[in-house]
Amino acid sequence: MNRREWLAACVLTTVAAVAHAQADEPDGPRILHLATEAHGGDDWAKVRTLMLAGRAEFWGPVGARPRSRAERYQMWRVFDPDRTAAHGAEGKVRIVAESAGKTLFTVGFDGETTWTERGVTPKAEADAFWASNFGFGIIRHALKPGFKAERLADGNHEGHPVWTVRLTDPKGGVTVFGIDQQMHAIRTLGFVTPRGWHERHYADFVRQEQPRRWLQARRVTLVYNGVKANTIHWERWEIDGAIDPALFTPPR
Repeated sequence: MNRREWLAACVLTTVAAVAHAQADEPDGPRILHLATEAHGGDDWAKVRTLMLAGRAEFWGPVGARPRSRAERYQMWRVFDPDRTAAHGAEGKVRIVAESAGKTLFTVGFDGETTWTERGVTPKAEADAFWASNFGFGIIRHALKPGFKAERLADGNHEGHPVWTVRLTDPKGGVTVFGIDQQMHAIRTLGFVTPRGWHERHYADFVRQEQPRRWLQARRVTLVYNGVKANTIHWERWEIDGAIDPALFTPPR
């Protein structure tokens, strides 16, 4: 083989290697499929109800120490199987935060009305609240028609390489997810809210196989405009259990 033939062979080998590497690179939908499978497949994507319980710390707009702590922090969810909007109220939800036997706050949504310990919340205020807090669950619907998943530049979260995927829902809502490149867990998400740019960071994962496949992050940190707002430590959860409808009923 002369030098020209050798150079041509090297070029062809390099082109083939690059093409093979690119073919192995997952696109946005493939990455979200991997995340769905990692979190529990259909058991996770088609979950009907969820109860989570643990504790939480809350920080104020200034100060280095938590403003308050909830020794009991609990959330109940009834999911909407036809959800199409990422950042609005959906299904039913109830959250209770308590400290020393006293309620720090509670918030509920029965499918139509939002309420707190102070009473019914006006719709405009409620819409802004949910737009600043709802965003994770839309990934369960990401592979349905009408959704668009686009891979962006790769990133790194707390030492874990992540794929970055921008998910656009059928209503135009955008959420950016960071998916662990090794274990395929959802490490981060981010979206624009009335409070500014919101991020959630997920860590301390535990996997269960029975009674349902499920990957749970036991630590969730919420960040607004780069400042930590609260951290939740989930200690118990129940998947597809019965939930008393009265939990979501507004006070009379």
